[in-house]
Amino acid sequence: MLATRIVAPNLWAWLSDARGGRCMPVVRVASALTVLFFAGVFVTTSFWGLALVMSLFSFFWNATLPQLEATTLNHLGPRSGEYTRIRLWGSMGFIATVIGVGTVLERTGADAVRPAVLVCMIGIWLASLMVPEAGVRVLRSGPIRQALWRGPVLAFLAACLLMQASHAPYYTFYTIYLIDHGYSRGLIGLLWALGVLAEIPVFLLMPRWLRHMDATRIFRLALLAAALRWVLIASFPDTVAMLVLAQGLHALSFGAFHAASIQIVHRMFRDTHQHRGQALYSSVSYGLGGALGGLYSGLAWDRLGETTTWLLAAGLALAGAALAARPLGIDSPGKGDDRGAAVADGGPG
Repeated sequence: MLATRIVAPNLWAWLSDARGGRCMPVVRVASALTVLFFAGVFVTTSFWGLALVMSLFSFFWNATLPQLEATTLNHLGPRSGEYTRIRLWGSMGFIATVIGVGTVLERTGADAVRPAVLVCMIGIWLASLMVPEAGVRVLRSGPIRQALWRGPVLAFLAACLLMQASHAPYYTFYTIYLIDHGYSRGLIGLLWALGVLAEIPVFLLMPRWLRHMDATRIFRLALLAAALRWVLIASFPDTVAMLVLAQGLHALSFGAFHAASIQIVHRMFRDTHQHRGQALYSSVSYGLGGALGGLYSGLAWDRLGETTTWLLAAGLALAGAALAARPLGIDSPGKGDDRGAAVADGGPG
């Protein structure tokens, strides 16, 4: 799934941009094919059969989110800072699904996982049918390499990669780590939920923050918060209060980081490059960064120990902050998105 996340977003974004920026037909087709191929989990239980099913399913599933990010920002036009008040529904949906499916699993067992995921995928496809195109006239741009091969852009993407690589021990070993330190599964579940809940107030407040603070400053703050978070987890595994504080920092290390990154990408990649810009952000950070992070964290956990692995993660986040210390060349707060006035065709949406 990580391998397809590196490749698929860019291929589908190229197709959207080749259509003049009209990406919703691509999203609808990809969402329908996601449902079709995921249904293969009901047909085969062999290793290679499931490997094929998951590869095809994730190839289409990973295609949709960057396209929807770009469409949402185009709908918002000069009000792109309001993006996070839409994105927070993803966090709320995650919490509702975890609670709902968790209750079902307690009553029925693991057999409920496949139909539950299929229902979610069908819901994504049905929702995609109701999302209109953004109603903008996209201006033609030069080759994307002209936008990509610039120092600030490469530094930003490298910082994103390092940030996601730093999260690898958390996503891979956090539960195991806490179990090894004697925590109950109930308390571990609460700590995970606390992290997701912490995103919501950040998403609500982000539009106000962006009016007073440049997105790049929020981006740097999020990288520093991630480094502090991993140090706290490494240093105080037996202190619940410190673990609660570390989970609270998820509001910055994920919520603020993602919101700021989306704004930066939206301003760095203009016009016909915006879909591929969002795809590059997704594939470089969550795809390549996640894959490399999983590799190093697994090796480090076995050979260097858990504490050293967390400190390595903190070092990666600090390296990302150092890369982001240089100016990224995007608009200052309060100026809004000047592209909105240039491409609006009848107003956003």
